[in-house]
Amino acid sequence: MHPILRTILQRLGLGIVTLFVVSVIIFSSIQFLPGDFAQAILGQAALEETVAAFRKELGLDLPAWQRYLQWIGGVVQGDFGTSFSGRDASGVDRSRAVVDLIAPRLENTLFLALMAAIISVPIALILGVTAALYRNSIYDRTVNSLTLISISMPEFFVAYILILFFASLNKVFPTLANISPDVELGERIYRTALPAMTLTLVIVAHMMRMTRAAIINLLASPYIEMAELKGVSRATIILRHALPNAWAPIVNVIAFNLAYLVVGVVVVEVVFVYPGVGQLMVDAVTTRDMPVVQGCALIFAATYILLNLSADIVSIISNPRLLHPR
Repeated sequence: MHPILRTILQRLGLGIVTLFVVSVIIFSSIQFLPGDFAQAILGQAALEETVAAFRKELGLDLPAWQRYLQWIGGVVQGDFGTSFSGRDASGVDRSRAVVDLIAPRLENTLFLALMAAIISVPIALILGVTAALYRNSIYDRTVNSLTLISISMPEFFVAYILILFFASLNKVFPTLANISPDVELGERIYRTALPAMTLTLVIVAHMMRMTRAAIINLLASPYIEMAELKGVSRATIILRHALPNAWAPIVNVIAFNLAYLVVGVVVVEVVFVYPGVGQLMVDAVTTRDMPVVQGCALIFAATYILLNLSADIVSIISNPRLLHPR
């Protein structure tokens, strides 16, 4: 078997095992959360028999291991269970499938992540390459200082600063990112501008600094020194010699930040009341809707693992020692 194919299969197998372990951690962590959904719905004055009957209806009376097997077995078949949010003490069941709740929210989250990625990735690569090209110059020091400041500020602080300057003091963008399926693309982009800018400012710094560090690290290599002795310009050395060999760490940090765009948007979505998976998960935690919390957490974990696996595969394919085995 070719080394690349064998390594890719190993990574995929490791990813599946990791996702299984994460699913166990997610389910176990949720079981330790304080409070009880049945008790919260029925109230403290409810009789124990009523609470027990309601718990039995929800399947909460089963052992934890049995509930986990039922849940993970449904997930394998594409069924994340049924939300608790439509159930009430009157006995009327208006609950919806978790997949139906998550699907439109996931689409909104991916749209926001795509907007931020389209803006941030080119900017980060350009800043990283130019900072390495003009290393130790005023430009390099300025870019590094600004990115360090950006890294030091939490997402919610950046979000409130943008709201202050672009929504409160200057009515450029709306304060809240309220969107719906019938909103046109142009209006959707306009309403999600501030959360996209927040995510962009947060992740550009990481990608830029990693790009700069990867290129500068390669500039001390013998083949780079040989190119310099031949009189090749510094820009050509970086773009044609250093950058192609620096793709592996750069791709890894890009994948890591793209995963953050999907997984780490919870705070940003809550600040801007954006109808994404993060906001749905926060609402589900508030109402103790365990199936929705489990579904959102598992989707976040799967997205993070998938993007990191993709980065590993790209790094493997770009490795000449694996492409041309002896």
